[in-house]
Amino acid sequence: MEADERPSVARDYFSGPEHGPLPALLLVLTVTTGLIDAVSVLALGRVFVANMTGNVVFTGFALAGAPGFVLDASLVALAGFLVGAFVGGIAIGRWGGHRGALLRNVTSLQFVLLTIALIVMLVGDPLGAAPRDVVLACAGMAFGLQNAGARKLAVPDITTTVLTMTLTGVVADLRARNTRVLLRRALSVVCMLAGAIVGALLVVHNSPTMALGLADLLVAVVAAVAAAVSVRPAPWH
Repeated sequence: MEADERPSVARDYFSGPEHGPLPALLLVLTVTTGLIDAVSVLALGRVFVANMTGNVVFTGFALAGAPGFVLDASLVALAGFLVGAFVGGIAIGRWGGHRGALLRNVTSLQFVLLTIALIVMLVGDPLGAAPRDVVLACAGMAFGLQNAGARKLAVPDITTTVLTMTLTGVVADLRARNTRVLLRRALSVVCMLAGAIVGALLVVHNSPTMALGLADLLVAVVAAVAAAVSVRPAPWH
């Protein structure tokens, strides 16, 4: 019986009527968080562009004069993220009643911003202050958009950029033995970890542009799928 239930849990989680394909698409975006933060932390001066909790802490380190932390880089990323979240709020006001359309449009904008960042990294010196700040601002805006969109989509335990409460829930609710809840929380952690590992490997052994390009490609895939599944009415919209 348990063997029959497990595939059913996974199938319902990824294509159930309540959220449709949203969990799978948001998990792909969670991978991009690991990728982009690998680029920003390892190649752009110890700054987060997706995980703003870490970025606020890094800003504090920079303000205290800790070596190796760049204050203006952290502030640029933070400002970009907040602008992106604001634009995400505008998008929610316009398309918030249709979750498929919201995800399609948010990830389309995100793709444009990451593409700009990628072009800047390809044609300029990513370690110079000006191109670095453009990359950080664009990436910050992209993930502010993503975070605002994911918040409105409201798929439980998949915020795409933050894992603190997810990790807490994994351990705190173990005794409840809710397979569906444990699955989505565990997958969120695994996806971000996988993105960070792949991103770090690409940055260290190849180039930051490859990691950023992969993140951009994954966002494009999510946008295309969201557009395809939003055409026909569905309960999860």
